[in-house]
Amino acid sequence: MRESKGRAVVVGGSIAGVSAVHSLLSAGWEVVVLEKTTAPPTGSPTGAGLGLDPLSQSIIKSWLPHLQSDHLLNTHTLPLTIDQNQATDAEKKISRVLTRDESFNFRAAYWSDLHNLLYNALPPDIFHWGHVYQSFSVSDDENTVKVQSEVVQTGNVVEFEGDLLVAADGCLSSIRQAFLPDLKLRYSGYCAWRGVLDLSSDKKSEILAGLQNVYQDLGKCLYFDLGSGTHSVFYELLNKKINWIWYINQPEPQLKGNSVTMKVSNAMIKKMQEEAEKTWVPELVRVIKETKEPFLNVIYDCDPLHRIVWDRVVLIGDAAHPTTPHGLRSTNMSILDAAVLGQCLMKSGVEKLGVCLEEYQSIRVPLTSKQVLHSRKMGRMKQGLVLADGKVFDPKTATPQEYKDLQQKYMPGFSDLPYRV
Repeated sequence: MRESKGRAVVVGGSIAGVSAVHSLLSAGWEVVVLEKTTAPPTGSPTGAGLGLDPLSQSIIKSWLPHLQSDHLLNTHTLPLTIDQNQATDAEKKISRVLTRDESFNFRAAYWSDLHNLLYNALPPDIFHWGHVYQSFSVSDDENTVKVQSEVVQTGNVVEFEGDLLVAADGCLSSIRQAFLPDLKLRYSGYCAWRGVLDLSSDKKSEILAGLQNVYQDLGKCLYFDLGSGTHSVFYELLNKKINWIWYINQPEPQLKGNSVTMKVSNAMIKKMQEEAEKTWVPELVRVIKETKEPFLNVIYDCDPLHRIVWDRVVLIGDAAHPTTPHGLRSTNMSILDAAVLGQCLMKSGVEKLGVCLEEYQSIRVPLTSKQVLHSRKMGRMKQGLVLADGKVFDPKTATPQEYKDLQQKYMPGFSDLPYRV
């Protein structure tokens, strides 16, 4: 008799959540998704830029309609074939290259473009929008899990039952807190101003031309620009959008609500722009100043978790391994988490669910732990903060090994990630 597949309740409809849906459906499971936002972000300019590594690209294409997968991914992303680190002299406003990898093979995407691509390839009735997670409970016989959510529109509390609860509810995961109530995120020591500037109109062609004159590989290069105790990230997205990030060392801000994004005032934006003029080349400063509604992210991670599975509850994405963004890991780890979870669940039915989840945990935890810590080190190096050995990275006196640590290709598991299990 063929073992039956199960039913999963996924909390969180962001990229980790939709990736989980794809992988679970491929494994033969039924899925329902609870997401607190009231509608999918289709067509809205949500989020910022991200980079997809080769394995994530391959996984995404396996989830898309077979004959269109290459075309769909390529029309929603741009190639990033170069990873370049450079140092900028704030006084002279000139830059020199520190490292350059011309076989990078990533692709750049706008968050909402990638989410739309994944979401539109799924049955829409799987998703319950405007459902705010409240709590969960495991049955006395430990065979099912019930999840309660509040419907935003009515205020009613409804219940969903399944064999598995997948927590894809982000770095501030409420579900994780139920198991690890004392876990605190670690403030990195810096925040990140972020923005996306649309240069697709003719009125903006002068800005784009100026950028292309200074950043000659724009459109295929991921630029990391190191200043004195600071660094920025800069690359082009689809349709002539420019994604920029600027990391600034500062005391930990006081956050309100369940978000790591701060509300910013016009005075804060003006001060940031004035500081940019003192730090970066004029062409990058102009991008920063022309960007409407830049936002400020407080950068956190946490020490690696040794456990991401409890009975019929599993963590994926940022809920499982909050990380700093310097290794371009957050989205890629989320996609690979989902893919490995699906591979493990595909092997058998709910009768052996515990074995499947333990296998998922044993595959993912060792690698993601190394990646979280390596990303932390990369951020501290580029921000001029004290490292574990008591040293501070200085581009002027750096060793060849320190230069290597700046590059993405030396991220643990960069080219040998375990996927098929």
